[in-house]
Amino acid sequence: MVVCGDDGLAYRLAAELRGVHGEQVTLVVPPDERTARPPVVGRARAASAALLDRVVSAAVGRGGGNGSGTTAGSSGNGTNGQRTDGERVLEAADLTEAVLAEAGVERATALALVHDDDETNIRAALTARRLNPRLRLVLRLYNRRLGQHIEELLDQTAALASGEGTASGPEPSTTVLSDADTAAPALAAAAVAGTTKVVQTDSLLLRAVERLPSRDGQIADPGLCTLALLSATGTDPAGADGSDGSGEQGPRLLPGDEEVRQATGRAAVVLEQVSSFGGPESAAPGRGVGVVPPLASLFSRRLRWSLAGIVACVVALAVALWVVTGIHPLGAFYLTLLDLFAIDNPAIGASLGRQILQLLSGLVGLLLLPVLLAAVLEALGTFRTASALRKPPRGLGGHVVLLGLGKIGTRVLTRLRELHIPVVCVESDPEARGLATARRLRVPVVLGDVTQEGVLEAAKIHRAHALLAVTSADTTNLEAVLYARSVRPDLRVVLRLYDDDFATAVYRTMRAAHPHASTRSRSVSHLAAPAFAGAMLGRQVLGAIPVERRVLLFAAVEVDGHPELEGRTVSEAFRAGAWRVLALEGRADVLGDYVLAKGDRVVVAATRRGLAELG
Repeated sequence: MVVCGDDGLAYRLAAELRGVHGEQVTLVVPPDERTARPPVVGRARAASAALLDRVVSAAVGRGGGNGSGTTAGSSGNGTNGQRTDGERVLEAADLTEAVLAEAGVERATALALVHDDDETNIRAALTARRLNPRLRLVLRLYNRRLGQHIEELLDQTAALASGEGTASGPEPSTTVLSDADTAAPALAAAAVAGTTKVVQTDSLLLRAVERLPSRDGQIADPGLCTLALLSATGTDPAGADGSDGSGEQGPRLLPGDEEVRQATGRAAVVLEQVSSFGGPESAAPGRGVGVVPPLASLFSRRLRWSLAGIVACVVALAVALWVVTGIHPLGAFYLTLLDLFAIDNPAIGASLGRQILQLLSGLVGLLLLPVLLAAVLEALGTFRTASALRKPPRGLGGHVVLLGLGKIGTRVLTRLRELHIPVVCVESDPEARGLATARRLRVPVVLGDVTQEGVLEAAKIHRAHALLAVTSADTTNLEAVLYARSVRPDLRVVLRLYDDDFATAVYRTMRAAHPHASTRSRSVSHLAAPAFAGAMLGRQVLGAIPVERRVLLFAAVEVDGHPELEGRTVSEAFRAGAWRVLALEGRADVLGDYVLAKGDRVVVAATRRGLAELG
């Protein structure tokens, strides 16, 4: 496996492949002086090495060299060497054809290009596909539409170059992923419901919910199945939540039924199947929030009441004319409209009641003219301001305050609006990429530096349901959360932090300081790495949900070629602590006695090691 990147995701992905899946990895990174975030990347590299040291066998010998695991290279591209655990590290300023060849792309099974720049990844992917048509490619791209075209192009190139299966080796494939798309559902779910996580497949919408034990110590509502037993110190502010360890106090993923019954007094994460979120409108996400505003928003409430009053007067005059003259009701309504619009049809020679009604109708017509003019002016003003940023309305409450509208924030905003969650955004850059999305979705935005006094107050933080800090600066996110907690100590907060170790430390400290408030700190690389690793191994990872500081994966797996699944019932295919079959794709009524056969495609919940064993 070859991993090329310039930030923490590359190191996290390399550690995932080497430590969890046991793959040989070549890591290609820029030289330290060219790295955009040297301190953070250094911490990520140290975390990667620490993780690998824990999982590699003690029998592996320590290699020589300069003591740092690398030896100086003679090429002008940088430095490359051999890590003590077998992970090769190659430093190169640019991903040229020579660098990719030196990394062993021609003999590799898969290549992950996870640079933060889309153009760099695309250029390297085109070069790698030419060097090895059978290579499995995984690209990190923010532009999803471009990613679809690149995926089709590279797959077509591989098919033509390899003769579609005439060569031996893995099937060529191209997978385009976005760390923002992978992490956004977990971040949004943590802000909306604290410990609620959502995974969507083609036919199912699944939700993982935390359940507290009842008085007898058992879980009152186990849902479809129990995904995890939380750590025994889960309610202790200074407990072990947040560690990656697997000790007795840590969370137990995918426990067996007997283990669930015996684990009295422990909270659990259970799986629920839901059909929609946020009410019946969820069936049509985005309806009523497009560029054209809904009809009700064109006119103010006062104007709508004025129009309703005039309509009521017209109806009353028509009924009165019908009663006084005895003509047909439709004729009475027609004559009333003629009088209303001052069309020449005087009631000369008619009864006194008819003449009085005609005068009243003319008066109502005079009142209608300014109302119609006001309606036209309001409608034109509304259409003019439809493209402008909205301000938080008065009386707003129960909303989510979203800090940052970069690539992560934009995806989270879209996800929250799909769930019909009210959002107020805070952004300091008037040219941020997410402002166009906020304008299209008609989401209120506060422009200003979140660290300045009064900005969070303008976003109605004192009446908010949660604060979701996803700016690109860790210190900004932390400062905003600390200030928000000083305003609302019980506020639910979710931080997006760059480094996973830093996220763990922040989580533990804030949980100890505010034991009665919900705190979540998430590293995007920690959430996204399992999906990228699964794609490199040829698996379709549908999503990942964090369970304390561990991750549970949801993946689509072909039954054919897996003796652990084929010919077994859904109940028999379950392996505690490894994987559990949740459903058959395309169906939502799979029972425990359904026999899995060749051609079936199942949705499984699996641990990282369990998914590796299924491979």
